[in-house]
Amino acid sequence: MTHTTLVTGTRAADREAAIAAALVPGQSTAVILEGLADGNSPLVYDESDGAAWRPDVHRIAPGCLCCAGNLVLRVTLNRLLRRPPAQLFISLADATHVDRLRAMLTAAPYDALLRLGPDLAA
Repeated sequence: MTHTTLVTGTRAADREAAIAAALVPGQSTAVILEGLADGNSPLVYDESDGAAWRPDVHRIAPGCLCCAGNLVLRVTLNRLLRRPPAQLFISLADATHVDRLRAMLTAAPYDALLRLGPDLAA
């Protein structure tokens, strides 16, 4: 089962910094980020920084992940879970419906694939 953490916070930069701080180097990790890329993200791989390992980062266009972005989130999750990472972070631009998203991720088929941990507030 993939340990999954929902990450909330008002600013994308803060959420991405919180994820970067929680990463376990060398552990297979995937990150789903809602929103546009920030060129200064600590999750972006830069060959010049000498880091040999980075998480598998996927970006989804902004929009509520349990409402408007539900299909895109499901497709992204299904692709990721073909070769499940040990850890998964899902960053939410708006935490209004975090309970509905949590309910979706604890229902079939994800209940057999994901183990939701406590949310990470950025």
